[in-house]
Amino acid sequence: MSEKIISFKNVSKTYILYKSDAARFKALFIKPRNPKTNKALNDVSFDINRGESVGVIGDNGAGKSTLLKMITGVAFPDCGEIFVDGKVAALLELTAGFSLEMTGRENIYLKGYILGLEDSYIKEIEENIIEFAQLGEYIDQPVRTYSSGMKMRLGFAINVNIEPDVLVVDEALAVGDASFKKKCKDKIKEIINAGTTVLYVSHNANSVKEICPRSIYLRKGAIIFDGPTEEALQVYNDYKESQKNKKKK
Repeated sequence: MSEKIISFKNVSKTYILYKSDAARFKALFIKPRNPKTNKALNDVSFDINRGESVGVIGDNGAGKSTLLKMITGVAFPDCGEIFVDGKVAALLELTAGFSLEMTGRENIYLKGYILGLEDSYIKEIEENIIEFAQLGEYIDQPVRTYSSGMKMRLGFAINVNIEPDVLVVDEALAVGDASFKKKCKDKIKEIINAGTTVLYVSHNANSVKEICPRSIYLRKGAIIFDGPTEEALQVYNDYKESQKNKKKK
């Protein structure tokens, strides 16, 4: 019998859209009247079993990022139930949580503490992370001296080396040069083969097909299709084609 590792039951999430940061700040004290809203997720339900690799596809604004943020615990639903069993590593905002004044090595420990890892475990995986990131002597320099690509490489290296139960990937393979991108892709495949559950968001259909046998297609916050990736992509492409034809008329 398959073991459930992620479960969404009737999950919905609505965001209030503010005209400016000032309006957002004002809303902390005064509830806005008739605010403009966006339903990011609308009554979403699905189960993912341990060891599955599942693609999440759809246009910008479909609710993909909101779904992933809920799995990682960054966002919370307005209603519904979410169950996630195990340690989650997220390749979303790779540089989030870094201290610019601390060195790369010190940031490995900082990120580890944020993820709830023990000192002894971080020390155990430290050299693997440094070797994977390929930053050379920069590992002991302040992160403020890093290029954006170097920071992303360090963030990627940390997340893929902590042996997560669930790995969440959102278009994170665009890291560094071609050889490093291949290294990242190979690492994700290695993690999948080791039995880690993977959720993968990408606009690259070939990449999704290569990594995920199953895909969830979201449109305007709702699940349109959940099943074999080839079929999910066909439903998605058919819809995009129909929208193009409507515009031509």
